[in-house]
Amino acid sequence: MTLSRHVVRSVTTAEVGSRYLRAVGRNSFRGHHGSGNTSTAYVVETDRGASGWGLPLYDGDPARLIGKNLAELIDPARGVVDPAAEFLDYPLHDLAARILDVPVYAMLGAAGAPRVRSYSGGIYFDDLDPDDAPAGTDAIRANLAQDYEFGFRDFKLKLGRGYRWMDPQEGLERDIEVTLLTRELYPDADILVDPNDGYTANALTAYLAAVSTCHLYWIEEPFAERWEDFRFLREHLATLSWQPKIADGEFDPDEDHILRLAQEGLVDVALMDVVGHGLTAWRRTMPRLAETSAEASPHAWGMPLKSLYAAHIAAGLGNVSIIEGVPGNTVGTDGNGYTLADGHLTLSDEPGFGITLK
Repeated sequence: MTLSRHVVRSVTTAEVGSRYLRAVGRNSFRGHHGSGNTSTAYVVETDRGASGWGLPLYDGDPARLIGKNLAELIDPARGVVDPAAEFLDYPLHDLAARILDVPVYAMLGAAGAPRVRSYSGGIYFDDLDPDDAPAGTDAIRANLAQDYEFGFRDFKLKLGRGYRWMDPQEGLERDIEVTLLTRELYPDADILVDPNDGYTANALTAYLAAVSTCHLYWIEEPFAERWEDFRFLREHLATLSWQPKIADGEFDPDEDHILRLAQEGLVDVALMDVVGHGLTAWRRTMPRLAETSAEASPHAWGMPLKSLYAAHIAAGLGNVSIIEGVPGNTVGTDGNGYTLADGHLTLSDEPGFGITLK
């Protein structure tokens, strides 16, 4: 059935959320992240009884879409085509794919595989808690083991303890200790590190020298996106025996700026947020990114639902080697829309995003 046979009858809301495996601590600049969250999702229903749902990109006016022909809002080959409907990017993709009776990743082109490698993004500064009796690296050890048991095989470590929470030198030493411990415990894991812009160039070079045997997979957002600093980092990495990828674009999602850095060989992985950037935007960005020989890994922290979206982008558009996983489960739905095992998310072959609201 074509989309043109459907007219938007209603746009309603529902609550969905996340429940992490554990309370998540601090990163370099932000306090505790809690045990989960709740967000408002939008449900779009047509006059023929079809419906789709998902997270909005931002607050919009659903009333403007009532009575609109669905084919005027979204083109399965390109994404959302009506600016007034852009905020419902994910609900409309879910709805269109359900009507076409295909998974979203198939509607996007199925350029990748529906089994997507995923790392745990949940290793924060839990070693610093509680304030009156910090657990130290025993907390990191326990969190790594919990995420491994959950199904992850690769880990992203938050760095930058010396930016706000510890003496700078002591914080750097703890960052090094946590990285070396992770490599010791999981010799086959890919280790990704993320200072959340909490490092200076000098701190980063000292850190890289101390963890040279860990063979990092990537360095994410070590400092603000300044051309000079990224040029310094690329030149420094060229002197090392093992060169991790440089990943950036989450904090300041300026697509053109990140693409320029990628064109100059200064960024290897673009991280614009899966919701903040949007699915239609990722459909536009991915071919431009691939032309630079860089790849993508849409930022997905906060909700397993965002990891589901990132996995469909990976399976649909390709040019994604690994995505961010959230250790936990989606609340208010019939599951997560994927299974996690041996470090990979395997997507459902159900229509849409393959996940249903309760």
